[in-house]
Amino acid sequence: MMEPLVHDTTACSVSREEDPDSLSCLMAAASRGHRVLHAALLAEIGLYPGQDRVLIALWENGPQFQNKLAAILGIDMSTMTKSLQRLERGGLVGRSPCPTNRRLSIVSTTPKGDALRPEVRRIADEVQRRLTHGLTPEQVETLCSLLAVVRNNTCREAMCPPDAPAVAH
Repeated sequence: MMEPLVHDTTACSVSREEDPDSLSCLMAAASRGHRVLHAALLAEIGLYPGQDRVLIALWENGPQFQNKLAAILGIDMSTMTKSLQRLERGGLVGRSPCPTNRRLSIVSTTPKGDALRPEVRRIADEVQRRLTHGLTPEQVETLCSLLAVVRNNTCREAMCPPDAPAVAH
């Protein structure tokens, strides 16, 4: 497993006047750290970031139309198609045409994909453990509450669907 990331005060500084402890810099550095950690742990089981979210959505919701799966995850169809192509090549999901409308594909996990479920859960738990190391349960609850507000504020700005599900990483 990889070691915790080193505190990088230059990573978000665009100019010397920008405070590395400003909210924007801290959010950027924390987001980047989460992304790097999550990607490294997923790579250990042969997944790319986002593919775990596809598998989790299928495990939680059962087989889905490809367009419905994209909507559940809040991603566009081209991103969904690319992710499914990789997962299909890896033998983790299968797509079959809908019997009543051949233009629609139904996506489901394969036994090989289902076998990854405990590993995906382990990775999610490890990411959570590292993200919250040194925080009390109350601080974790407060952090989650505050980040939900920030997410909702930025989703509004980025035109995200307000009811887009938050998938834990």
